[in-house]
Amino acid sequence: MAEKNSDTETALGEGSVTGSVGLFTKYLNNRGIFKNREVLRHSYRPLILPHRRPQIDSIASILAPAIRNETPSNILIYGKTGTGKTASVKYVGAELENACHEMGKACNVIHLNCELIDTQYRVLAQIANELDDIESKSSDRPRSSIPMTGWPTDQVYSELKSMVEAIGGVNVIVLDEIDKLVKKSGDETLYNLTRFNSELKNAKISMIGISNDLRFTNFLDPRVLSSLSEEELVFPPYNAPQLCDILKQRADVAFADGILDDGVIPLCAALAAQEHGDARRALDLLRISGELAEREDAPRVTEKHVKNAQQKIETDSLIVCVSSLPTQSKAVLYSMLILSEMNKQVFTTGEVAQVYRDVAQVLDLDVLTHRRITDLISELTMLGVINSRVVSRGRYGRTKEMWFGTGTAGIKKTLTQDERFDEERLNQIDTARFRSIFR
Repeated sequence: MAEKNSDTETALGEGSVTGSVGLFTKYLNNRGIFKNREVLRHSYRPLILPHRRPQIDSIASILAPAIRNETPSNILIYGKTGTGKTASVKYVGAELENACHEMGKACNVIHLNCELIDTQYRVLAQIANELDDIESKSSDRPRSSIPMTGWPTDQVYSELKSMVEAIGGVNVIVLDEIDKLVKKSGDETLYNLTRFNSELKNAKISMIGISNDLRFTNFLDPRVLSSLSEEELVFPPYNAPQLCDILKQRADVAFADGILDDGVIPLCAALAAQEHGDARRALDLLRISGELAEREDAPRVTEKHVKNAQQKIETDSLIVCVSSLPTQSKAVLYSMLILSEMNKQVFTTGEVAQVYRDVAQVLDLDVLTHRRITDLISELTMLGVINSRVVSRGRYGRTKEMWFGTGTAGIKKTLTQDERFDEERLNQIDTARFRSIFR
């Protein structure tokens, strides 16, 4: 009995004392692909931003009056995801704060992510609390934080105005993903912020809005738009050679010497350039390529790892996106899958709507109008779940054609994990009838 216990203790001992380390030994003793993988994260901010000097200079020239304690113009910055908008604004903001500090001028740059802070109350409260944090660092005065919920909005507005006036100087408020705030809460927040300066004597407010959506200004009142968009900047997508330079800059710090095959960075850049010149996508490809090589204990990162990384990114992002769709969007998407499984490589909005009506009835959903179905199809296109184009049919008007890229098996598997899309219900859809209609 004692011998049995001894054996058990030995086994448990190895697992509890050295077994955990042993489990990761092969990763500790691998060839060391990375020197500093954090350099390849979106959150890393390099000291130099390649190919964004003109945009950085433009932002700096607009904000320069802050150095003289004057009010800079408000700016709206547009550009697709991964074009360096946020990084450029943060870089200029940090430089502005340093320059003002050296000259003895008060200047604060407050950066808010409106994807997370998307109501008027939370925006005003967060600005106040950011300013409170800044002031508390340089004095022993008691904090007067505004709670993130609970106060009347007018009280929050009044408290923030008093705080800004007491602090003085120039305060630059950066609203990243500003379109998310407008679409959820309307333009009242922006209206209140743009009229701050008319109510302040010792302080100034300047705003920078950053958006991926060029159309979000359609939701703004003309008065708000004219105040907010005093200056507008557009960040163009990166091309493949520019992405190569960005990746080379990061790779020199991120990877061990001689670990990347010559074709790795150009391939990552080319693939990302196809995806609208997205530097984030390029960095993700390079980092995940390195991680896949590391897990294999491969001696080098090769083009094969890049291609595997691309497939992994597409699959992972698609599954997350599809699983979080509303039920009606899933029903429209499932209708497209039915058409795709009938060997229809390309299908129209009318065909999707026809199949959708049967799918909605089987799933006990309210049948949407043709216009609403079209809106959901546009959203699926914007999310990258499907591809689409508008084609002219001459005197018959225009129609939208759609098709899937890769990963339809993953889409179907993800949809059927929704309890509403159970097999018994889906089997009630008369696919034979559609085959005869769409021959």
